[in-house]
Amino acid sequence: MAKEIERKFLVKGDFKSEAFKATRIIQGYLSSVPERTVRVRVKGDKGFITIKGIGNASGASRYEWEKEIPVEEVKELLLICEPGVIDKTRYLVKAGEYTFEVDEFYGDNEGLIVAEVELPDENAAFERPAWLGEEVTGDSRYYNSMLMKNPFKTWK
Repeated sequence: MAKEIERKFLVKGDFKSEAFKATRIIQGYLSSVPERTVRVRVKGDKGFITIKGIGNASGASRYEWEKEIPVEEVKELLLICEPGVIDKTRYLVKAGEYTFEVDEFYGDNEGLIVAEVELPDENAAFERPAWLGEEVTGDSRYYNSMLMKNPFKTWK
């Protein structure tokens, strides 16, 4: 069983000058229940379907399975997804031995910027760039599947 271990943070400050790649992502959810989210996305010029299981107690670790599928099939599946679409640019930023994925959101989530780092285990040490803000690992409000239902612009 594939397992994803990642920690998530808010971003405070300039990270774009350190990014070595930027990719636009459009994604929707066929299922957004916490026990099993099923996501389809167009990432650049590729399509993917991803299934994620429920997270552990800390929210840092969960089952993940992903498969590349044709972009045209993703576009068809987006038509039957739950309401709401996630639109963002993902920047890749190297810091020490790890690469952070920094997502800048658009549309109803405009103004939100979140960074994730995938680690070999939950307690692995990693370099913290100056722009890395408050940790929000395990805070379900920041899950993309929740941002679709309760967008950042509606938060108080």
